Amino acid sequence: MRWIMHAVTEKDTACEDSLLWPSLQPSAVAMAAAATFGFLHPLIRKPLVPPLYILPLPTQPHAKTHPRSLPLLFLLPRRRRGGPIAALPNTTSSSTNASASPTYDVREAEAAVADLLREGGASADDAAAIAARAPAYAAMLADGVRELDELGLWASWSSGASARLGLSGVVEMEMGRLGFRRKVYLMGRSRPDHGVVPLLESLGVRLSSAKLIAPYVAAAGLTVLIDRVKFLKEMLFSSSDYAILIGRNAKRMMTYLSIPADDALQSTLSFFEKMEARYGGVSMLGHGDMSFPYLIESFPMLLLCSEDNHLEPLVDFLEHIGIPKPKIASVLLLFPPIILSDVENDIKPRIREWEKAGIEQDYITRMLLKYPWILSTSVIENYSKMLLFFNQKGISSTVLAIAVKSWPHILGSSSKRMNSVLELFRVLGISKKMVVPVITSSPQLLLRKPDQFMQNVLFFREMGVDKKTTGKILCRSPEIFASNVDNTLKKKIDFLINFGVSKHHLPRIIRKYPKLLLLDLNCTLLPRMNYLLEMGLSKKDLCSMISRFSPLLGYSIELVMKPKLEFLLRTMKKPLKAVVEYPRYFSYSLEGKIKPRFWLLQSRNIDCTLTEMLAKNDELFAEEYLELGGLLEKPVQSSIGG
Repeated sequence: MRWIMHAVTEKDTACEDSLLWPSLQPSAVAMAAAATFGFLHPLIRKPLVPPLYILPLPTQPHAKTHPRSLPLLFLLPRRRRGGPIAALPNTTSSSTNASASPTYDVREAEAAVADLLREGGASADDAAAIAARAPAYAAMLADGVRELDELGLWASWSSGASARLGLSGVVEMEMGRLGFRRKVYLMGRSRPDHGVVPLLESLGVRLSSAKLIAPYVAAAGLTVLIDRVKFLKEMLFSSSDYAILIGRNAKRMMTYLSIPADDALQSTLSFFEKMEARYGGVSMLGHGDMSFPYLIESFPMLLLCSEDNHLEPLVDFLEHIGIPKPKIASVLLLFPPIILSDVENDIKPRIREWEKAGIEQDYITRMLLKYPWILSTSVIENYSKMLLFFNQKGISSTVLAIAVKSWPHILGSSSKRMNSVLELFRVLGISKKMVVPVITSSPQLLLRKPDQFMQNVLFFREMGVDKKTTGKILCRSPEIFASNVDNTLKKKIDFLINFGVSKHHLPRIIRKYPKLLLLDLNCTLLPRMNYLLEMGLSKKDLCSMISRFSPLLGYSIELVMKPKLEFLLRTMKKPLKAVVEYPRYFSYSLEGKIKPRFWLLQSRNIDCTLTEMLAKNDELFAEEYLELGGLLEKPVQSSIGG
């Protein structure tokens, strides 16, 4: 009957492993482990399921060690929760001649798991909390108990388990008479996971994945793993202040990567894809309850990283190079292989590579915050290819360095994609000389796909803007061509049309002030337009002003509009209609041009319109109003702005 006993106690792991990993024999495991990404040290061959051994007593502490050999990186299937334990009617056990066996109770099974965890060294509170969040594990043990009860095989099971559990012969014969909770406890104690499987399930890892991970981390000891889990959660999820930013950067990293990924990048992408498939996607990356289970499934060897010898020194190093402590979690979550990397042998050499490329330490720190993938071998190698590409295009390497500092995501862009964008620049008439300021101003354009870039070009064509003017707009405001047409550009046009601006004037408005398309509707455009309306202008007057001088909407209320209108109305005593006739009034410096000219004209009792006062340059103004043949003795500045 020994084969039946083995099937009952080990069938879950064996069957499930064969379904999930049909071709993963021990030799294949070793091969997969050897292919684990390059940040890790050479790996040690380990059997998929180690031999059974007795759960250590609480008095036997486990050293918090960090093995240099980190085994297989699991790419596990989708998460699935185990079902609840079904309450079954009393059954008769043929092996015990008992009239009835105990009812299978969920709470009893949970209590048995808690007993198992306490014996493994967990505190009473930790054991209760873990057991309450590991229903699938309890259900698995309860199913084993139920099957042995139904088949009456407790005697056979106990004879095989006695060596592992240290049971006496008398107890072997009486196993069937034990209560349900005790049976579940003994069933769990006979398993080789030492309480690690319920711990992993309590974190949100599905049972099948937990059973695969447990053999590789169980040697660390249950109490060590419980403390390590708490440390990792505190390190990665102690603050949610940057959760939105983490998700946004993760999305960008996934979107813009167009180079071959090494193992570290590939494992990170796999982790992000698991998150993206769930509710909220990678935007939930900074929320531990959602992302921590998938982080452990994707990088189970995190549980072998010693707090004292590895994790704390890593955090100290990141702080030392200038990363604020609250933002360290952002760097680690965006590129988890950093956590598994050795500071001296892995991280520092890669940072030195960027220093050799001419990137200062301060900028390397900023780049790490936005794009920690710069520590990937693939990204470092791609930078050399980008330098060669820019050299072939006759663009200085300094331009690339400036672009990388402000938008490090371009480091994940292939030369092929960048070349397609530069070719579109050429079609729009952008010379090599003008390419430099465009790239340094908006390096994110190099990440645009040709069809995305052409959507922006077609937007201007539909507006009635010709190709030459579109090229000029690209040179003046390149960030417009990195913006989304539907969510950004068209919204501004629709807003102006709905307000009352004629479609006929839109091409002129855009040519005159293209940055209007980038202004925020609720925070910028609406407040400025409402202010002018509140000052007494009608919608018709405001539409007329915008049509003739669209930069009007680019001026700050507090710094430009308000002080200049107050001077116009209170000091100059001119009507509000004056700015309707000459909206360019807001473009001149109040202290440098408006006030000096007004005081000069007032001292000579000369009354004139705003156009007559401000439109002329200094020489014409002096000749017209001061009857001088040359410039004013003290030339009046004509600077534009506030």
